Amino acid sequence: MSMQASNRSYRYPDNSQIPYYNSSMHVGRNSTCYVQQNHVDLHYRSSDGGSQNSNSKVEMFQQRYCTLDSSSANCVYPVHTSTSPQCLSRSHISQHDRHSDHSHDSPASASCITEVPSLKFTTLQELENAMYGSESDIVSSESSLIGTALDQSNWRDLLGVNSGDLKQVIVACGKAVDENHCRKDLLISELEKMVSVSGEPMQRLGAYMLEGLVARRLSTGHTLYKSLKCKEPQPTNSELMSYMRLLYDICPFLKFGYMSANGAIAEAVKGENFIHIIDFQIAQGSQWETMIQAFAMRPDGPPCLKITGIDDSDSAYARGGGLDIVGRRLCSIAQSCRLPFEFNAVHAASHEVTLEHLGIRYGEAIAVNFAYQLHHTPDESVCTENHRDRILRMVKSLSPRVVTLVEQEANTNTAPFFSRYMETLDYYIAMFEAIDVACQRDDKKRMSTEQHCVARDIVNIVACEGAERVERHEPFGKWRSRLAMAGYRPYPLSALVNNTIRDLLSDNYHINYNLEEKDGVLYLGWKNRKLVVSSAWR
Repeated sequence: MSMQASNRSYRYPDNSQIPYYNSSMHVGRNSTCYVQQNHVDLHYRSSDGGSQNSNSKVEMFQQRYCTLDSSSANCVYPVHTSTSPQCLSRSHISQHDRHSDHSHDSPASASCITEVPSLKFTTLQELENAMYGSESDIVSSESSLIGTALDQSNWRDLLGVNSGDLKQVIVACGKAVDENHCRKDLLISELEKMVSVSGEPMQRLGAYMLEGLVARRLSTGHTLYKSLKCKEPQPTNSELMSYMRLLYDICPFLKFGYMSANGAIAEAVKGENFIHIIDFQIAQGSQWETMIQAFAMRPDGPPCLKITGIDDSDSAYARGGGLDIVGRRLCSIAQSCRLPFEFNAVHAASHEVTLEHLGIRYGEAIAVNFAYQLHHTPDESVCTENHRDRILRMVKSLSPRVVTLVEQEANTNTAPFFSRYMETLDYYIAMFEAIDVACQRDDKKRMSTEQHCVARDIVNIVACEGAERVERHEPFGKWRSRLAMAGYRPYPLSALVNNTIRDLLSDNYHINYNLEEKDGVLYLGWKNRKLVVSSAWR
């Protein structure tokens, strides 16, 4: 795909007309929108270029275990309260599936049961002591202990089923599925009875971890992930509350990312008159609303601002429409602030973006934003092209004033399944606890927000492999290595940005949130778990 370069450059004339881009610039699937100062007219150009077969076994399993909007039955996990949301149905697991081993028709699998009648342990700790000794210095693997416990006749006692140890059962389910153990279906059935989308944080997380395990067994993870795209209403004058907006309001994760990135960008382009921000996942564009307003209030007059918003067709479902919705909203805000503005829409996935999409012009101060996006871009473990590093090198070739990176601090990219499963459990229990202190457990909007904006990521991490697994988080150490190899150097976040975010947390959010600054990088955490990391580079 190619794009014609404009024959007109940025200019800031003395009369009432503001600088603008040549309207003939638009080529292919890109779109451009302009705002003219002192004029009521709003100019916007947009040109959008743009099942899985199930056998009887899959259909039967879906009827029994499907919990989210993943089938025509629209069935979900049972809500363990007297009332449940209208959008959720009752459990579909029949009573005869909830009996003991002898009444369960589980097929034989790669793992077989070896019971040792003389060894009767009642807890996993007793089993560990028998294997390693209570005072042993040997650090035992939780994974191997679970595998051994599954082979015992009293596995329900050992794995916490009878005692109601939900976390232990969740872990055991993951191990059983990983090993294709012949008791995996029994454990899944037991776990189903213990989880609830309106229960405690571990119950809610368990419901979605279970959904991921079932989807993994049925190889339906990708379909389920697609069906759980966070659907938000189209904005109106009152800007209707959406699931993502609720998550934005009750938890600081998105605010933290946007504020830290915007602070770094504002500092890097200070004093520049022609600014071009490239956002690799613009979503609803809400990150740039306050930035437009801030630029418009510059003492020496507003700069000319261009925003290139990149997003693929999948995100149109979340917005309730295409990028033209974002363009019109941002244009309207810029017009109200009398800020010279252009919006360039790029209808493409991040790994499809080339330099021709970006419409770079000489003299622009370029800032590139990767907010919760780059982990979606395939790397060397997914395809030989390694688009993750290619995009970083391409952006570096633009000589940007700053590149902002906001990512979840998790390791789910190349880790083997069970390690990834445990990391998901550890990471998302912190997030569910954070949501729990901000919303009532029977709040229907809270349930919908978790289901459509959080559960979909969990399902994808647990259920999918290969190119279908798009939630591929890396810890900051790996991002730092990638950026360094692409030629970037750190651009430490300023004390002003850090203090502003610290004040936001202390004034508006729970005391369990914490902010840590290390080598110019900011970490947002819940209790002892780091959840989000924000950094800047150039």
